[in-house]
Amino acid sequence: MYRTAATGNSPAGMETSFYLQKQKRMKSILNIFNLSFLTAILLLATGCSDDNSSALRLNEDTAIKSFALDNYSGAIDPQKETITITLPEDYDMAAMTVTDIQLPAGAEATLKQGDVLNLNMTQTVKVANGNVFQQYVIQTRYDEARILTFQLNDMYSGIIDQQNQNILVQVPASADITKLVPTYTATEGAIVAPAGGTAMDFSRPVDFIVSNNMASAVYTVKVLTPAGKPAAVYAGLASTIEGLNPEEKEAATWMLFNVKDAQYVSFSDIASGNADLSECKVLWWHFHADATIDDMNKFETAAPAALSAADAIKTRYEQGMNLLLTRYATFYAVNLGASKDNKNPNNCWLGHTEAEPEITAEPWSFFIQGHENHPAYQGIHEGNAVYTCGKGYGITNTTAQWHLRSQDGANPWGDYNDEADWSRKHGGQALGYGGDGAIVVWEYPADGGKGGVFCIGSGCYDWYSEGIDTSKDPYHGNVAKFTKNAIDYLTGK
Repeated sequence: MYRTAATGNSPAGMETSFYLQKQKRMKSILNIFNLSFLTAILLLATGCSDDNSSALRLNEDTAIKSFALDNYSGAIDPQKETITITLPEDYDMAAMTVTDIQLPAGAEATLKQGDVLNLNMTQTVKVANGNVFQQYVIQTRYDEARILTFQLNDMYSGIIDQQNQNILVQVPASADITKLVPTYTATEGAIVAPAGGTAMDFSRPVDFIVSNNMASAVYTVKVLTPAGKPAAVYAGLASTIEGLNPEEKEAATWMLFNVKDAQYVSFSDIASGNADLSECKVLWWHFHADATIDDMNKFETAAPAALSAADAIKTRYEQGMNLLLTRYATFYAVNLGASKDNKNPNNCWLGHTEAEPEITAEPWSFFIQGHENHPAYQGIHEGNAVYTCGKGYGITNTTAQWHLRSQDGANPWGDYNDEADWSRKHGGQALGYGGDGAIVVWEYPADGGKGGVFCIGSGCYDWYSEGIDTSKDPYHGNVAKFTKNAIDYLTGK
C-alpha cells in the first residue's frame, strides 16, 4: 500500500518540512545577533566621542544655561554650539575672566567661574553630562559706532578721519553753507543724531553722535569753503582726493586736517589754470605706486599729469614757492630744475605692495647724525635716530634715495664717490641716512629767490598700513610730526 506525496507524509515531504523549520530558526538567531550588534555600535558611538556632540541625546542635558566674561553675558546657541560675547569697541580681550557659568543638573564643564581666557585666540568650553558631550566655541564681536560715508547736498563728499573722528567737507565758495543737507551711512545697527536728509547750518562745526548698543562716538563735521588762492596745497594725480590710493589719501587727509588753509589740488587743475597757486607757500606731493620706479622714463610714464603741470609749478618755485617731495615724488626735483646735474635718485625699489606688506620684526628708523638740530627733527629724534614705526607694522619699504660709492669701497656702482662729491655735483644737502649710509633725506635750499625743496625718500617714511591699527604703534605718529616740521621749516614758521 502506497501513500502519495500529497499527504505530506512521504520521506521527501518530511525532509522538506524539517529544512524549512531549521532555516526559520537560523534567521531568528541572525536577527537577534544583528540587533544586538547594532545596539552595541550605537552605544559605543554615543559614549566614546570626547570631541563631538552626540547625535543621540538620551535624557542628559548639556545646554549651558548662562555664560559671561568680565560680566558681559554671552548669547548661547545650543544648535550652532556657539557662545557670542558682545563687547565695546576696542575692548581688550587678552585676559577675560569667566564671571558666570550655569550648567544643567549633573553636568560638568572644562571651564569654571574665575578662569581667565585670552579671546584673541580660539577658546572652547566642553560640557559633559553622563555619556553625552557637547563643545561650544566662544566668540566675540564688537559694537561699532562709525560713520562710514558722509555727503552734503548729495555731491560734496566728506573726508573721514576715523582715528580722530573728524569729517572735513570742501564745498565751492558759491555754496550756502547755512543750508546744506547731510546724508551718511553708518555701521549696521547704529543710530546717528542729528538725522540726515534735512538742511542744516554748517557755518560752524557740527557734531554727529553715533550710538550702537555699548559703543558710541562723536564725529565733528567741518565744512571748508576754500578761498581761490590757497596758502598750502597737496597736489595729486587724481581729480579728487577720493581717487588717490590709500597711501596718498592718508597723507592728503592728514594735511587738510592739520595744515592751515590747505587744499587738495589735482595736477590737471594746475596745468589748466583752474588752481591759483599765486599765494601758495608750500606744495606737497607724496607719490606712491605699487611698482618700482627707478629711472626718469618710468617716473614720467607713471605721472603724466604731473609733467603737464611742471611748467606752472616751476614758475611758482622760481618765484619762491616751496615744495615737499616724498617717496617717488623726489624725482620731480629734476623737472623743476632744482638739481645741478638733473639726475634722479639712483637707489629705488618697491619692497612690498600695500596688499602684502612687510611686517616689521623690530622698530624701523633712519639716522640723522650731524643734523640733530635741524628744525625738521625737533621733538621726534632719539639720539641720532628717528623712529617711524614699531614692531608689527605693515610697510611697503618703498625707497627713492641716493647710493654712494664710498658705501662699497671700490665698487663702481653709483654716480658719486661720497657725500661731498654728491653735494658738489648734484647740489643737494644730505639730512638723513639709511643704515647702509645711503642718503634718504635731503634738501635743495632756497636760493636766489627760488623756494626750498625738501625731499624724503626713506623706506621708513610710510603713511598707510593695510589692516594694521596704527593708533597703537609707538612711533608711527613721528611720520606726521616729521611732515609738519618740514612744512613749517619750508614756510619759515
